[in-house]
Amino acid sequence: MKTSPIPVLRRTLTATAVAGGTAALMLAGISGASAHVGVTPDKATANSYALLTFGIPHGCEESGTTKVTITLPAELNDAQPTVNPNWTAAKVTEQLAEPKKLPDGTSITKRTSQIVYTAKAPLEPALRDALVLSVKLPDVAGKTLYFPTLQNCEVGQTDWSQLPAEGQDPHSLKAPAPSVTVTATVAADAAADGHSAHAASASDPAAGTVQAAAVNDGGAQARSWAGLVAGVGGLALGGLALARSRGSKPRPVRVPAPGSAPKE
Repeated sequence: MKTSPIPVLRRTLTATAVAGGTAALMLAGISGASAHVGVTPDKATANSYALLTFGIPHGCEESGTTKVTITLPAELNDAQPTVNPNWTAAKVTEQLAEPKKLPDGTSITKRTSQIVYTAKAPLEPALRDALVLSVKLPDVAGKTLYFPTLQNCEVGQTDWSQLPAEGQDPHSLKAPAPSVTVTATVAADAAADGHSAHAASASDPAAGTVQAAAVNDGGAQARSWAGLVAGVGGLALGGLALARSRGSKPRPVRVPAPGSAPKE
């Protein structure tokens, strides 16, 4: 019995339509996200150096971008702009109200408050560019740092400086400020894991017994494997000796002819 090709074709067209719709939604999400000035990575380790890349999209309707001003959060003292052949970069410093003491014991009276990128030629609205800053993150694990960014264009400007309220999704804002969440250091995470394991062992003696049994089992398995390897090696040597004995030719035995006397 032959199957009609019409149902098969119908299922194929339906699957194609669903896949096409999914792809369209994905592209819509990507284009929507790319319309904002964003920063990657959006998470970085506390007390470490990081390269922050700010993606610059069209932000002034159909007008080309001429300047981008990135404001550093108060927790940062400086930032090193990476050279971009399409832009010139400059630092803006500010005088602190009072000296700020650094972790190494020294103090500063000024800090870099902004990085200003000026386009050598207006960035066309259909194009994107990336501006990279090198920063030393403070030891403030769990805190989110915001980088309000002003995008000036040939006509108009867009101020990416909106901060989300408590529990609000930043993507729901019209012009959210780029942000980076500072995470705990690797050493702190390892120490926390070690303390957790020690606490679990102390609260559950059986866990320690299981671990000891696992170690003992591992030693027994190692000895078993060693014995097996030694046995295989012995079999190999025996087989080699047998092959050599079979390969050697036996010496011929002389038998005297009938009626002849053996030679003395």
